[in-house]
Amino acid sequence: MVTQTNEIRDYRDLIVWQEAMEIAEMVYSLTRAFPREEAYGLVSQMRRSAVSIPSNIAEGFGRAQRRSFVQFLRIAQGSLKELETQAQLAARIGMLDVEGLSDLLDRSERLGRRLVQFVRSLERGASQ
Repeated sequence: MVTQTNEIRDYRDLIVWQEAMEIAEMVYSLTRAFPREEAYGLVSQMRRSAVSIPSNIAEGFGRAQRRSFVQFLRIAQGSLKELETQAQLAARIGMLDVEGLSDLLDRSERLGRRLVQFVRSLERGASQ
């Protein structure tokens, strides 16, 4: 579903939002296999972090101000780092397998790079 055109009319056209949604879906899938007693612990934390990423991208876009958008993109970056940390903990305590962790971290790193590039491009555009 990655948009190939340069025309962005809505936050859903943003590749960073699309990839963030894929990560959120993946986290919901991965955490279904976690122990039931973690429903209000790590499962909840990971899901909230994962949902926060595309939510902040969308909210920032909706503010329609570059500076505000950049701030929300930075919040999304923070949520992404939270999710990475939570996933690594889940793997350390045996709730997430190596394959699941690796796939999630690969996607996370790719999205993290895109977010950094996007923030930089918006900041460059503001100084012109």
